[in-house]
Amino acid sequence: MSGGIVVTGLVVGYGRRRVLDGVNLTVAPGEVVVLLGENGAGKSTLLRALLGLLPRARGEIRVRGLDPATAPDAVRGRVGFVPDRPDVPGWMTVAAYLRFVAAHHVTWSDAVVSSVLEVLSVPTNVPFRALSKGQGMKAMLAAALGSDPDVLVLDEPFSGLDPMARDEVLRSVIRGFGTRPRAVLCATHDLSVAARLADRMVLLTDGRLTALDPEAAGAASAAREGSPVEAAWKAAMAAGRMS
Repeated sequence: MSGGIVVTGLVVGYGRRRVLDGVNLTVAPGEVVVLLGENGAGKSTLLRALLGLLPRARGEIRVRGLDPATAPDAVRGRVGFVPDRPDVPGWMTVAAYLRFVAAHHVTWSDAVVSSVLEVLSVPTNVPFRALSKGQGMKAMLAAALGSDPDVLVLDEPFSGLDPMARDEVLRSVIRGFGTRPRAVLCATHDLSVAARLADRMVLLTDGRLTALDPEAAGAASAAREGSPVEAAWKAAMAAGRMS
């Protein structure tokens, strides 16, 4: 599967603590996989390992057939990444940031970016420090989609957004701006968002991934037995849906 994500036996730790302990994951082109997990479960660690931003102790990672540890620039050049908060200097305007990002992508499309900015109503002539969190996240999404990437990686893109902004971002991800089917991996702890977005769901807990039935997740979320993710985990365990 050269166009997507393949993770095999991934181990990542900090000191003696293993954050990821034998993670296996595939995301095919055209597929949206939602990565669920409580805060601190290691979702961001997994996403950053995919981008070659963190070393791994063991295991293999392939993004579009490339190893991010040995070809980080090639991998990041074809991956659109939206972090959990804008990692942009506060003084920089959206337009200036987009020009900066465009210079690093040979496949950049101004038409795609303009379309995303228009749909999401993102101002371009103001600095990031003057944007609301929702506007900042939408600007980051426009930048991530600007290169028409084969792989889109989203780290809690809906966290802290008001419902209207969340739905706008959600529709933009589902709409799939660009010319190709892309593999999408989205980390979140919001089951209601996950149920609307995902082709498949996986739950990260104790350093390992477990497949989660979307119908079980929806039922668990409605039941509200504890936190949504904990409830979904209990439902998956009860139904024997572990991979």
